[in-house]
Amino acid sequence: MPYDDWTDTIETVHLWSQIVGKIRLGYSPWLNHSWSVPLYVSTRGLRTSVIPFGADAAELEFDFLDHELRVHTTTGQQRAIALKTGSVAAVYQHVLDAMTQVGMPVSIDPIPNEIADAIAFDQDTAVRRYDPDHAHALWQALVQADRVLTRFRAGFKGKASPVHFFWGSFDLATSRFSGRTAPPHPGGMPNFPDDVAREAYSHELTSAGFWPGNRDSPEPVFYSYAYPTPKGFSTATVEPPEARWLEDLGEFVLSYAAVAGGEDPDATLESFFDTTHAAAAELGEWDRENLECDHPEGPDWWRTRPHQDS
Repeated sequence: MPYDDWTDTIETVHLWSQIVGKIRLGYSPWLNHSWSVPLYVSTRGLRTSVIPFGADAAELEFDFLDHELRVHTTTGQQRAIALKTGSVAAVYQHVLDAMTQVGMPVSIDPIPNEIADAIAFDQDTAVRRYDPDHAHALWQALVQADRVLTRFRAGFKGKASPVHFFWGSFDLATSRFSGRTAPPHPGGMPNFPDDVAREAYSHELTSAGFWPGNRDSPEPVFYSYAYPTPKGFSTATVEPPEARWLEDLGEFVLSYAAVAGGEDPDATLESFFDTTHAAAAELGEWDRENLECDHPEGPDWWRTRPHQDS
């Protein structure tokens, strides 16, 4: 992980992802907790999933192997935009032009979300660095995080989000819900409407994920938090020992290096997700017996079906 010098590329991809994410936001039906907004890890990068445009549809995908942003439509139209060093304004215009060319013109709010002192996409003419190797490394980390988070999500029978990539905060996450409503969220995040925050956190949850870092905090970390934060959560015993509580963020974090450098990275990360959720659920008096399951690989009747050997 080249996180000592990949910050420029992280910032560039963050802004590009917001352009694409806002198209999904603006043209997809709203789903609770903003689940209609994120991107998803794909076999080549990050994708939107299908976005409806009348009876037709489009999908946009960042390809971090060939380093292109691709537009595909159900009408057979395709466009590709090269991912390279340049301005956000240029990419923004290329995306708008591509959508018009495939017969699906779009209009989006040009102000980036969850970024302090944000510059509108069409006004951001500074040269932004894009290093293909750094983008590829980011995607590879997301592929591994997505795999473990998907297994973690499978251990919950209650309401749980998909494993999805939020382009505002620029992190990969999944959330579990107790089923009970939560106190109104205080809001206050930069360029993020308070009513959206309150709807996103309308019910009690725990959330686990991966954040690749930024210029102020360049260390990539896995994280886990609960909303509302139950009393005693910050001092709960969690695994592995390298996990630490960040008071200013109200969450546990575990460095990517501590996971990747261990003898069994999957087991280390799973223990972090499992123990932090368990601590929050116990302190919050969740109905764990009915919400969680012991067999994320599926019940016996599923595991013994003939298709498993086909």
